Amino acid sequence: MSTTQPPSATFTETPVTTDTAGSRPLALVTGASSGIGYHLAECCARAGMDLLIVADEPKIHTAATTLGEEGIAVEAVEADLSTRAGVDQFIAAIRGRPVGVLCANAGRGLGRAFLDQDFSDIARVIETNVTGTVYLLHHVGRAMRTQGSGRILITGSIAGLMPGTYQAVYNASKSFLDSLSFALRHELRDSGVSVTCLMPGATETEFFERADMLDTRVAQGKKDDPADVARQGFEAMMRNDGDVVTGWQNKLRAAIANVTPADTLAEQHRRMAEPLSEPRES
Repeated sequence: MSTTQPPSATFTETPVTTDTAGSRPLALVTGASSGIGYHLAECCARAGMDLLIVADEPKIHTAATTLGEEGIAVEAVEADLSTRAGVDQFIAAIRGRPVGVLCANAGRGLGRAFLDQDFSDIARVIETNVTGTVYLLHHVGRAMRTQGSGRILITGSIAGLMPGTYQAVYNASKSFLDSLSFALRHELRDSGVSVTCLMPGATETEFFERADMLDTRVAQGKKDDPADVARQGFEAMMRNDGDVVTGWQNKLRAAIANVTPADTLAEQHRRMAEPLSEPRES
């Protein structure tokens, strides 16, 4: 899949919507308690947007307090976006207000061999990264289309460009999101609603610890700054870009992935993601 739009693809300028009283635009950010999601919320706050943020852990409330120091209104929802009830809880907190920005960032990783993983963990990755995200995008995207404006940023990954040996379900979920974002962008091209895909590589967040991947080469290697990744994603969204691959090394990896056989990519990924405590011969 190409990571750039063809030269002939043009899109209408997309304003950021304010509410009917003319106050600050409302930005929704999922997975905003830490990492890229927190810094995306920070970018929105610094741009003068009020925030409705969500994560499945109590520190989302701490994040809301800190973000409120930017002088904007912040509401926090603690909900599990892997469930329909959790997404509905977040949607209810919108209270029918017009949404200017949606940063669909919530995601969950999972390392180690597919057949060695608990299926409940596999299901939660799919339910968070795919089902919950699609459900939220469908609801908010329809509302934005009706109002004729809005910006959507979907956090995909360059992982979606390659078979994820020892991250099989995670990479497949990101491939889904990368693909969905480009398709949705072109479906909405004349609607006043823009869609941008943020495609980072390995980033210095809690991802690797939560995914049980600390004992891997990718976790122990150099990683990108989440604040810089978020800034690049936010700026790309505001420019109405179709996608952004953050970091020159990731741009190179994405370009190589587009011309490399899948079997070769799968083997390269194994070398990076296989637990070092269970090495195979290279």
